[in-house]
Amino acid sequence: MKIVITCLFGLEHYCVEDLLSAGFDKEKITVTDGQLLLDTDPASMPMDCAKVCMWSRRGERVLLSIATFPSETFEEFFDGFSTMRWRDYIPDGAAFIVNGYSRDSKLFGIPACQSLAKKAIVKALLFERHLPETSHLDENEKIGLIKIVFGIVKNQVNVMIDITGEGLHKRGYRPLMHEAPIKETLAAGMVSAAQYRFFGEEALVDPFCGSGTIVIEAAMMALNIAPGLKRDFSGEKLPFIGQKAYDLAREEAKDLLDLSPMDDIYFYGSDIDPKAVQTAQRNAQAAGVSDFIRFQVADFRKQTPEKLASWTGLSRQLILCNPPYGGRLLTPEMAEEIYRGIASTYLDAKGYCKKGIRLSVITPDDGFEKQVVRKADKRRKLYNGSIRCQLTNYYRLPPKE
Repeated sequence: MKIVITCLFGLEHYCVEDLLSAGFDKEKITVTDGQLLLDTDPASMPMDCAKVCMWSRRGERVLLSIATFPSETFEEFFDGFSTMRWRDYIPDGAAFIVNGYSRDSKLFGIPACQSLAKKAIVKALLFERHLPETSHLDENEKIGLIKIVFGIVKNQVNVMIDITGEGLHKRGYRPLMHEAPIKETLAAGMVSAAQYRFFGEEALVDPFCGSGTIVIEAAMMALNIAPGLKRDFSGEKLPFIGQKAYDLAREEAKDLLDLSPMDDIYFYGSDIDPKAVQTAQRNAQAAGVSDFIRFQVADFRKQTPEKLASWTGLSRQLILCNPPYGGRLLTPEMAEEIYRGIASTYLDAKGYCKKGIRLSVITPDDGFEKQVVRKADKRRKLYNGSIRCQLTNYYRLPPKE
């Protein structure tokens, strides 16, 4: 058996880190583009599923792979589904839906495959329940709803059951949404990609904090707060996994929390919009990290290195931000003006970092780098949803003359 963790492209390495931190062996992890596979077995599967859901900080979804088979025709596809032991996964009376995708395969008509899979599962369940083939199969979502997903890749079908429910980025702390918020999963990935080291001499500052996601995720990582601690998962309602495994995973996660008071505050967020700052403060409180973050209303242009050093009390600052860009919120010209403002605030005229500053900015493609006279010291390709982005990192100081 395998547990499947899907993720945004560019975050695969950090999803592996999540699994290793949760205690899984590296030898059991296989990485492909946008997806990880974790080996498990029937005995350990319930607890493994619960732990993966609890600790997948940078993943998007968790699914349980229950069967694989080759298929190049609709007949092979139907037979593959109809010969599975569906009574092990779909309780009597429970409803189920089928979704799927296809890449590099002869079968590519997804609606037709979804319909065919549904018919095959109904046929198998009627047989297993000793009912005539012409019988109607009762489905009641109040009893349960099983979400079945098939992936057809290079003519190989992988049949999976979604054990996540809402996407993993739904941590449970952000009911209050500011405009165009960044996904929690991506924000956590950005903290690692910017190579932030917790509890050193460097503060993490987001001068475009919006709903506070970047600094909240950073604080949760520093305090070892499991990202799934305050939410439910659909796997809890599945009889082959069950509530007990998730309850145990939550108790283990609570034991690993470290909420002891700090001598210094390391996480800072500001925004020009007072409503955004209020939202960020409430979200931080809901996440349980409000004592470890400071917010204020401020224009980023006034958040100079000197002002930040005075605010944070630390000699170095990592500016990590997701500034607004052209689209729903701004025109491309307005976005470019903001990028130039960021560069002039934190970089010198030659594009080197001002004293005490590291700068990491995520923008679509190379939008920020085009506004700076010097190429970035390091770039990392990431995706914000379906938008291809670059996390552009500047950390070099001016060369000594």
